[in-house]
Amino acid sequence: MMRTLLATLLLVFVQTAQAEEVLLERIVALVNDDVVLSSEFEAELASVRQNLEQRNVDMPPASELRQQVLDRLIVQTLQLNVAERRGVRIDSATLDAAVRRVADRNRLSLTQLRDALSERGMDMAAFRDQLRRDIVTQRLRRQVMNQRVDVTEQEIQQFIERNRSLDRDYRLSQILVSLPEAASADAIEAARNEAQTVIERLEDGESFARVATAASDARNALEGGDLGWVPASQLPTAAADAIRELEPGERTAPLRTPAGFQIYRLEETRGSGQEMVEQARLRHILIQPNEVVSNEDARLRLQSLRSRLQGGGDFADLARANSDDPTSAGDGGELGWVDPGSLPDAFRTAVTRLEPGEISEIFRTRGGWHIAEVLERRERDTSETIAREEAEQAIRQRKSEEETELWLRELREEAYIEKRLGNG
Repeated sequence: MMRTLLATLLLVFVQTAQAEEVLLERIVALVNDDVVLSSEFEAELASVRQNLEQRNVDMPPASELRQQVLDRLIVQTLQLNVAERRGVRIDSATLDAAVRRVADRNRLSLTQLRDALSERGMDMAAFRDQLRRDIVTQRLRRQVMNQRVDVTEQEIQQFIERNRSLDRDYRLSQILVSLPEAASADAIEAARNEAQTVIERLEDGESFARVATAASDARNALEGGDLGWVPASQLPTAAADAIRELEPGERTAPLRTPAGFQIYRLEETRGSGQEMVEQARLRHILIQPNEVVSNEDARLRLQSLRSRLQGGGDFADLARANSDDPTSAGDGGELGWVDPGSLPDAFRTAVTRLEPGEISEIFRTRGGWHIAEVLERRERDTSETIAREEAEQAIRQRKSEEETELWLRELREEAYIEKRLGNG
């Protein structure tokens, strides 16, 4: 009895100590029913400072940088709350694959990645958690934008007509002074004055990246406003027209856009020429393993069909009688004109070197066992198809960028947020 009582008292003591330890950690912001802890804030601040140093960006004033970092964590917390309500999450396998991709991009093994993180003061568990949050927020934004953004046929046609001559890509940086969707006249005037203050800081000699880090409302503020390479066709018309007149190193005046007032700096320009696409007209026969036909039976059956073709059998007749592909069997196995780059790896490998009229060896994809024949090859100017696809993608991308900023602002305006960050 005494031993049980002692164990219970010890458990209570440990739990109380742990609770007091949690309570001792300072809260730097309240976000609805959630909190941002000082440990999260300091870790993010250290990461941002290190990133700015690596990018050779002059460090903005400490108070401005601290506020920007806190704002980022608040917005991230709001998005994670929405993601949780919507059931947006990732499993361990997906997260493991994402970690491996990061390692591969940096040409590191997982052990080397762990060592590199340790040198930056971050352990693998913290890195995985940050990566998980990034992936969840990306998936959430994609889901929300799919619901909020629509592209019409008229917009696509107008875009194609307006941008036929646009064949340039721009490497850009931006500073955004954001505005809500239905801003009052006073709010617009205040934002315009804030944008003018940004211009004055730039004219006084502060670097664009430093001012962007300190003052921009855009999601890439803490990357110095770097947008990377952007096709001219993806820019709002007013921005594309203004940037076209710039030389590298120059910037635009504040431009009124749906997101607010945006200032762009042109870093580099390059051409974006169109390429011809090689296509092949293909036909195939597919045999699928199932409960009755084993994998080996399917392979042997296809090997027999290939022997009959080599002996003069008619491909179309054999496809109609034997292929398990319901889409192409009735057409004698014809797949039409195909860009080999869009085929599964095994299929592409099997047909890449075939001459017209030549039949492949048998090969396996996830769909089953195949043999294929190349009927013709051609180089195709797919400009109209490509133009439509690029137009829709560009319009959707531009709308999504604008709509994301508006949506994030709505989240902030609708939330209860209390900042408890000192000037430390």
